[in-house]
Amino acid sequence: MHGSDAGGPGEDQGTEGRPAIEQDQGQGWLIVAILELSGLTKRFGAFTALDNISLGIERGEVHCLLGENGAGKSTLCNLIFGVHRPDAGTMVLSGEQFQPRGPAEALQRGIVMVHQHFSLVPNMSVAENLMLGRASAVLKPQDIIVRMGQLAAEYGLEIDPDALIEDLSVGERQRVEIIKCLLGDPRLLVLDEPTAVLQPDEIDALLAICRQVALRGKSVILVTHKLGEIGRVADRTTVLRQGRIIETVTMEGADMRALVRSMVGRDVQSAGSVLAAAVDIEGKVPAKSAMDAVDPTSSGEAVLQISDLVYRDAHGLARLDGLNLTVGSGEIVGIAGVEGNGQTELGLILAGLASPSTGAIVVGGTPVTDCTPQQITDAGVGIVPEDRHAVACIKELSVAENLFLGAIGKFSRFGLLDKSARRKAAEAMMREFDVRASSPDVSMASLSGGNQQKAVLARELSLDPLVFLLAAQPTRGLDVGAIEAVYNRIRAARDRGLGVLLISSELEELMAVSDRIAVIYRGKLVGELSAGSFSREAIGAMMSGHAHV
Repeated sequence: MHGSDAGGPGEDQGTEGRPAIEQDQGQGWLIVAILELSGLTKRFGAFTALDNISLGIERGEVHCLLGENGAGKSTLCNLIFGVHRPDAGTMVLSGEQFQPRGPAEALQRGIVMVHQHFSLVPNMSVAENLMLGRASAVLKPQDIIVRMGQLAAEYGLEIDPDALIEDLSVGERQRVEIIKCLLGDPRLLVLDEPTAVLQPDEIDALLAICRQVALRGKSVILVTHKLGEIGRVADRTTVLRQGRIIETVTMEGADMRALVRSMVGRDVQSAGSVLAAAVDIEGKVPAKSAMDAVDPTSSGEAVLQISDLVYRDAHGLARLDGLNLTVGSGEIVGIAGVEGNGQTELGLILAGLASPSTGAIVVGGTPVTDCTPQQITDAGVGIVPEDRHAVACIKELSVAENLFLGAIGKFSRFGLLDKSARRKAAEAMMREFDVRASSPDVSMASLSGGNQQKAVLARELSLDPLVFLLAAQPTRGLDVGAIEAVYNRIRAARDRGLGVLLISSELEELMAVSDRIAVIYRGKLVGELSAGSFSREAIGAMMSGHAHV
């Protein structure tokens, strides 16, 4: 099925030079492309998000979409799923015209989608969320629970059907989104950054699902920034840049470095950078060498001290259980662990969004236990939270307003706001941190995920005073260019004396960036390793609860 892209004489040519139909011996003509896109264009006002996109998605293939944030990948997925309608162009699904008036029609035609951002109701249970939109369906609540058990047994996607969504970790919520898609029997799965919040074993399970779907003659469109995943699962990859298709590549024998060049329009050259992961077909990041790291014994005085921290959830479960941790000035300390072992709760407490049951937190000599977010900011703490959309920014406000949230007094005089001064300050900050937007006055929602994250980082790193930075999952959902920018900024902050606590589910990133890695298991720190002695095996053992010797 995935042979030459060139059709022979007399063949009916589909998009991208691939044959639209082929002859099945003795059974007439069959459609090869399950979905054909021709000349798709989508504009938002004066901005052209997609420009003349022509592409065929074959039956039985996993087709990956690769591109920087803002390249048009999510917009293309939303056109296919009926969230948006194209301004020009056509779609053909299994040989029939396809013009969905909304997601419900796409679902009826056998297309399902896992969105980059969650579409769950927080105060409802997992089972109730899975029932939404299925009131008239054959499936009943007990059927949903039985099917969830089957999916858990088959793919390891275990989740409590009675748990409230608001009580779940980010990774667990993503699991619910994936289960929602697997409840039916879709012909085309559209997955927009589904692995961004998953652990390695969960990623393996999801990629296995993709392959199983393809082997059954159905198709998968997978959006991911992780080259290792593309190398493992994709039959073909299409590279998008600035709303246009740069190339479509058959993955057998593909050059990953060439894919990165196509994606960003340049060679990524960042010595010792986590970007090395993007051009490794295995998706592995080389561990930081001892020469690259800050010597822990030479780091400055402690800027963060956590003592005997305990946090119990609403059910009395100890999510953090006697946690002790110190971060010195001029060092990056990474927190590794399987999601659900207390990292999320630690981030919430340090941000002032949750209160510990017992224990003490001191930043730069100032006790901040049980302080409000504003008091924590005043103590010199910058916070890049795990969920940037729910906590870090207000998407409806402008970029300028988001850059100076909590600092409006800097531009007030006699009770009046000097918008011109704020705008100029925002423009200067956007230039310094390479936040790409047409104007500081556009809404935060109009920015790509990478530029939103750079804006959040710009705001937090511009605080005065600033002695400590918490970066929780700072690269989640970002492309290689944005990852490079984020980690370059974090390293620069470390180099000027800031203490950084980096919480990430990406072990390879932690090993590439951190000066020290502390492993958390069931709310306790079970061991630490310094750069130069990092070992995936040792860290993996500790993540499973085996103490480091």
